This record gives sequence, structure tokens and C-alpha cells, in this order.
Amino acid sequence: MNSRTVVKVCLLLITLMFMPIAAAGQGTQTSASPPLTSWGHPDLQGTWTNTTTTPLQRPEDLAGKEVLTDEEWALRNPEAGLSDDRDSGDPVGFYNDYWLEQGELSKRTSLIVEPSDGRLPLATEAEQQLQRSVTSSYSSIGGAQFNSWTDFNVYDRCISRGMPGAMTPGFYNHNYQIFQTPDYVVIMVEMIHDVRVIPLDGRSHLSPSLRQWMGDARGRWEGNTLVVETTNFTDKIQQRTGTVSSGDHNLRVVERFTRVDADTIDYEVTVTDPTVWTSSWTAVMPMTVLEGSLFEYACHEGNYFLPNALRGSRAAEQTAAVGSR
Repeated sequence: MNSRTVVKVCLLLITLMFMPIAAAGQGTQTSASPPLTSWGHPDLQGTWTNTTTTPLQRPEDLAGKEVLTDEEWALRNPEAGLSDDRDSGDPVGFYNDYWLEQGELSKRTSLIVEPSDGRLPLATEAEQQLQRSVTSSYSSIGGAQFNSWTDFNVYDRCISRGMPGAMTPGFYNHNYQIFQTPDYVVIMVEMIHDVRVIPLDGRSHLSPSLRQWMGDARGRWEGNTLVVETTNFTDKIQQRTGTVSSGDHNLRVVERFTRVDADTIDYEVTVTDPTVWTSSWTAVMPMTVLEGSLFEYACHEGNYFLPNALRGSRAAEQTAAVGSR
């Protein structure tokens, strides 16, 4: 056997030895890659939910604890004490446990991951003053008088939850349907039927003079991650630090959607609004496959709360007037 033949044999043996390793590596890469659309973008399409009982902010009694132990998780899991009672003594104007989607409690102690304490940053002094002056129906239920429709926020009035509230779980209808074309991603939100149309063609944001309830979204792909940056929000949304949504010209929301497997999208949102918070904050809210389709959320048609709350306030005023005679 001449030297040239020896070299060929050695090369063949080396190739045979490493073929299984190379194949295994390729298989791992393939399985880790997300499904693709026919035009080559990662496929996020489908119906998803991020319903969870994990709180947005870390409870104060869990300060310094990022992850629950098995025992702590079992004690805090709401399914253990889930009630089917339709009349559990909750105040008029909100739902009891029967009507709420409980979801699953994760072992993370908060959806917020930045700041590291799992809490919303401090509100600015201007925001604190504004919050003290704003009448919120949620803080008023069970006692306060409602003078007019202006005492209700835009969520009460079925207009919008704004951003990032529309993408944030907390009570019910936290379901989403995602559609894609080569140039757009569309997200239909079941709660208050908000629809977000996100262009991918690199166009610039709207003029700062144009403001929208859900802001002006622009998307781009960074590898397998859809990055959506939204600006141009209206200042008409007043449900702010307590319920996440902001309503300010300085608000900027950056979202990241990453399909990690057939059943899961990793969703991360970073919120910056120097008018409202003293620093940015980031939350992580996984989205999982929802079996079935979205249902119509006829918010305005079924919104008996507003007229009845106003009627109740007028009745209370009449009762007080009669009693003072």
C-alpha cells in the first residue's frame, strides 16, 4: 500500500468516525430551530395565552426571593383554594373567583425581572401627584360616589387597556391570535378586542403629533426573535402605575417574541417612561398554545357597570338628601 493510499484510507476512517457526531449536531440544531413560514420568517402564528396567577410585582413578604420552593409554591397555588362560589361577598362592580381565569402559578415570584427586586420602579414625583388626584373606579368600588363618566378610566369604558397592559395577564381574557405575512405581524387581543398591526418593512415611526391608543408599532427580526418597538402613545390613558398601562408621550415599549418550541413563545417586554417611572422595567411572560379560538369580547354591549354605578350614586345622593331634611 503506497503512501497516497494510506492517506486516503486514513481520511475515510476519520470521516466515518465523525459522521455520527456531525449528524447528531445537525439534528440538535434542527430541533432547536423554530418552525418557519413559507417565506422564511420564524412562525409565531396561532392562538396563545399568557394567563397566570404569578403577580406582576414580587410580594413584599417574598422580598429577596426570586424562585419559590416546592412547599411555598403549593401554599400559594390558587388552584388549591379555587372557589366556584358565585356569591363570595365581593363588592359590586367586580367579579368573584368563579368568573376569573386562574391560570398557573410559576415558581418565579414575579413577572418583573428588572429591577432585580421584582418590583416596579419608584414613580416620579409628578406621577405620584397625578395618581393622588385621579379617581380610579377600582379604588372607589364599595364606597365612592361617581359624578360622571369622567370618573372612569378608559379600561372601565371598554376603549383599551393600552400598552403594555393589553399584553399583560391579571384577571381574564389574556388570549391572543397572531397572524403573519412577509410584511406584517398582526396580534388580535381578546380583551377589549384590541388589534395591533405591526409593519416589518423598516418604515419610520409616525410624526410625533400623531398619537394612538395602542401606540405606533414597528417590528424587525433579530435572528429568531421578533422585536417590536412602540411609541406615539396618546396621553388619554390614566390607568398607570397600579395597573401597568401608561399613557404618556414619552412612553416607549420594546417587546421580544421568540418561539422556543411547538407550544411556547418566550415574551419579554421592557417599558421606559421617564414621566411615570424613575427607571425602565422588564417583565417576562411566557405565551403557551391555546386550544381553540378567541371569542368575541362584547365589552361595550355588556358594560352594565358604568350606568349602574352612576345610577347608584344618584340614588345614594337622593337618599342622603331625604335624610337631611
